[in-house]
Order: sequence, then C-alpha cells, then structure tokens
Amino acid sequence: MDVGRYLVEAHLREGRAIAELARVHGVHRSWMYKLLARYRAEGEAGLVPRSRRPHRSPTAMPEALAEQIVRIRARLLAEGLDAGALTIQWHLAQQDLHVPSASSIIRLLRRRGLVVPEPHKRPRSSFIRFEAALPNQLWQIDATHWTLADGSAVEILNLVDDHSRLLVAAAAVRTVKAADAVAVFHQAAARVGYPAALLSDNAAVFSGSSRKGKVLLEAELERLGIRRNAAPYHPQTCGKVERLHQTQKKWLARQPTAATCAELCSRLDRFRLHDNAHRPHRAIGRRTPQEVFDAKCKAGPGSALAPVHYRVRYDTVDPQGKVSLRYDSRLYHIGLGRPYRGTKIVMFVADRDVRVLTEDGDLLRELVLDPARDYQRQSA
Repeated sequence: MDVGRYLVEAHLREGRAIAELARVHGVHRSWMYKLLARYRAEGEAGLVPRSRRPHRSPTAMPEALAEQIVRIRARLLAEGLDAGALTIQWHLAQQDLHVPSASSIIRLLRRRGLVVPEPHKRPRSSFIRFEAALPNQLWQIDATHWTLADGSAVEILNLVDDHSRLLVAAAAVRTVKAADAVAVFHQAAARVGYPAALLSDNAAVFSGSSRKGKVLLEAELERLGIRRNAAPYHPQTCGKVERLHQTQKKWLARQPTAATCAELCSRLDRFRLHDNAHRPHRAIGRRTPQEVFDAKCKAGPGSALAPVHYRVRYDTVDPQGKVSLRYDSRLYHIGLGRPYRGTKIVMFVADRDVRVLTEDGDLLRELVLDPARDYQRQSA
C-alpha cells in the first residue's frame, strides 16, 4: 500500500488527526488535504499517483521542426552521409531554420528510437590531436580496398590536407602503382597547389626504404623540394586519411555498385565535392573543409613551417617514479612521482610537447621538454 492511501484510510477509518499523521510520516498537511479532496471526488482512482509532468511546455521543440529534423536525418542516412546532431544543425542553418542545440536534437532522436545511446567511451581528455598550422603544410596519402559490381577488387587512393581535412584527391585504379601515386599527386596539386610535406605509411608504392632504394613518388617529391614523412610503426599518425576511408566507404555503400573503375572515379568525384563543401566537421569547429582551407594563406614546398614530428611511446613508471624518453638522440627522464611507480603509461610526443597518460586515459603530466636538463622535474 502506498503512503497516500494509508494516510487517507488512517484518517477516515481510524479517525486519526491530519496534523498527527503529517507530523509522524513527515509529509505536509496541505498534501493530505489534496488527497482527501481527490478521494472524495474520484474515489479510489483519486489516490493513484499522478505524473508531475507539466501540462504545457512553452520552450518545447515545435512539432514541425522535430519532423524536419527527422526528415533531414533520414535523407542523410539514405545517401550514406553523416547524420549526427552537429551535421543536422548545419543543414538546418543552411535552410535558415531555427537551430536547436545538439543535445536537444539527440534527445529527440532518442525519443523517436532513431539512435541508441552508446556506453561511455574513452574520455576525450586522453586524446591528443596533431594538426598542421596551415593549409598545404602537410598532406596525408593512403590507399584502401573496394569491390566493383563483378566482384573484382580495386584500390582507392586518397589525399587529405592535414590542416583543413580537405579531400584534395580521390581516384580508383585496379592496383595502385608508383606511376598512379605520382599522377594522382599532381592532379591534386593542380587543384590546390603543392604541399610542403607529404605523410604516408611505408607501403611499397610510397617508400623504397624496405628495399634500400627510392620509389618514383619519393624521387618526384625530392625533385619538387617536398619533404616526405613516414610512419613505419604507428599507422594512427595517418589517422585523418584513415578516418576519411571510413566515411567514404559508408557513402559508397549507399550508392549503386560501380561496374568499372571509371564509373567509380566519377562517384568519388561527387563524394569529394560533397565532403569538402557540404560536410561540417567537428574537429575543425563545425566548418566545412573548404571553408577552413580557404581561410588561411597556403604553405608550399620549402616552407619554413616544418610539419610536427609526432610519435606514441608505451612504458612503465620505474620504482623512482620516472619514465624515459629519447629526443634528438639524447635520453631524458620525466618525473611523475613515486605514487605512480609500476603504472603502465602512454606518451604522446609532438616534437618537444609531451603528454603522459595512463592506459585508462587519465592525464598524469603535460610538459614541454627542456633540452638543457636530463631530468624533467615536476613543477611545484
């Protein structure tokens, strides 16, 4: 029996005073009077607990706007495009409609059963993101696999500007060869200019280091005065172009399957134009890559702004509460404190900028390495 029913029966059947019942059970007398009034007017139904939801909510999202949000999401998903709250906000703004907050859009989509809440992931404070300072300061290049309508395999070669996320080139070939990589690189440069540096993994088409030689792309970059950065052990350093692969494949999966490489190239051109001009990106302040690329002056071959050298190092804090890091052929020791001894850590290194985190993503220390000191003491 709920408290309200018990109190009403105690008053009416046992004759106990309302003031006494309210004092003993820690409720207000006015609430008991309301219960009695409802009971006399409605009988047993008047004692059923009622919703506290307000009858009106003047600030609630208008139904017409809610339906428009649902339609935008359905259209984006049907086209294989990103349909998150931030993207929906951008499309509403393009139509000069009222733009609710991202959290309001997410709540609406959850109420409609269109999105399912995900478990909490790794905290954003544990992420470290590297970005070139200017457009064309650094490009990332990589290839990924795709399948044509007849089941034959092809490769898609993508080139992305590190600063703006601009997709500067996307082409499909049966197998990416050295000449293909150079041709696509020059096509991209014809659109937006040559970069100061190019970042890639050590795939055979991009690097001849495993064969102690030099491939055509490396020779061409050397001729143009363009630096080449390679990431032999950490493919996550090419994360921008790797992430672009996922978005691109999601879009292609929603299109009719291409029968030839030429047809696939035509689709990739459509995707490139849409991604650059009509896809707001969270990592660049909810702007489109083309907006960010056009907003600043461009770097180029021989630019004084060298791309940041970054790497990831895994280690365990020693018994004295320190970890070591080699920089510019010299070993340095970073103090973390004895309470962390034995803790497994991850170091994100961007030239002399260092962040030390636990494997769970908790930030232990952030510092700029001082080359004049072997031991990087903790600040007071």
